[in-house]
Amino acid sequence: MNMQEPTGGWPKLEPVRTGALGRCPRCGKGHIFRGFLRMRESCEVCGLDYSFADPADGPAFFVLCFACVPSVILTLWIELHFNPPIWVHFVTSLPFLLVTCLLPLRPLKGWLVASQYYYKARQGRLAPRDLP
Repeated sequence: MNMQEPTGGWPKLEPVRTGALGRCPRCGKGHIFRGFLRMRESCEVCGLDYSFADPADGPAFFVLCFACVPSVILTLWIELHFNPPIWVHFVTSLPFLLVTCLLPLRPLKGWLVASQYYYKARQGRLAPRDLP
């Protein structure tokens, strides 16, 4: 769905697509990341300042809930069911744990940053009180 924003004329890009690809949430062409998880200061194409973005521990939380727990359950199942030597865990459990925990971090962080832009999420502020 590419509707025009009333203020900037930029198309409204879906956060899932732009974030998962690590693209700028405003133009969809620039990059969010400088390294694996380190964010750029701004978009190299449209100049969007990324200082608004603060995904905090969100990506780690999602990975912990949806990847780490099943990985640990698999490791415990292998241990309890087969009682293998430790090298088997280094060959099976450790790579599975690393793949399921590291690979989703970047797309999740990108999705959270793009969602913050899309929904105009800002830090909460106290409303001024009406004085009599």
